[in-house]
Amino acid sequence: MNRPKKSLNPHKMQYLASAVDLQGCPEGIVPEVAIVGRSNAGKSTLINGLAGSKIAMTSSTPGKTRMLNFYSMPRYRFVDMPGYGFAARSGDERDAWRDMIEPYLGAREALAALLIIMDIRRDWSEDEENLVKWISRRQLPVAVILTKADKMSRGEALTRSRKLQQVSGVGKVLITSSLKKEGFKEIEDFVFDTWIKPIDDASRGYPDSDDGNGSSGSDEGDA
Repeated sequence: MNRPKKSLNPHKMQYLASAVDLQGCPEGIVPEVAIVGRSNAGKSTLINGLAGSKIAMTSSTPGKTRMLNFYSMPRYRFVDMPGYGFAARSGDERDAWRDMIEPYLGAREALAALLIIMDIRRDWSEDEENLVKWISRRQLPVAVILTKADKMSRGEALTRSRKLQQVSGVGKVLITSSLKKEGFKEIEDFVFDTWIKPIDDASRGYPDSDDGNGSSGSDEGDA
């Protein structure tokens, strides 16, 4: 099985591990930010944009991500989750998706927040609404990332962003374009400053960096 490549930049995102169930997830109490969205919404492309290199496998075929893929950042992790809404999947595949995703979102102790990834051309749907309701049971924060903003003008993208924020009720909506390489630094800053730093400040038990087993390593600075 092909694995995502490790980033060549030791100070940024690096591929850590993959898992098919909750029991296979990496150990440790490093805060995790889950990245979830519809199949082909651009989750893996977002990971590559945040990493500054192609460490996540991308495909034009929806539903290619079939595992929980963990990527370490200084002081936290991103978790790239399989996409939802791929109608061509068999019943067994949909059951496997549910059995993988629901335990992680419902019981993963390290889960700190959720990023919902959406193609900016799509409307807010019941799928996204259900995700927000699901994660709200754990009282965890949610933000929406709109991808593929290069498909429309900046004015249209801003209008779409404001409309989606009103419809969804989600407090933070950010816009990205992988083609123009825009929005990734804003996401990284938002995630760390708003979600991770307060956790870091409140609990000295979180390590400064992630070596894969939750132990503290050398301090490489903030993300």
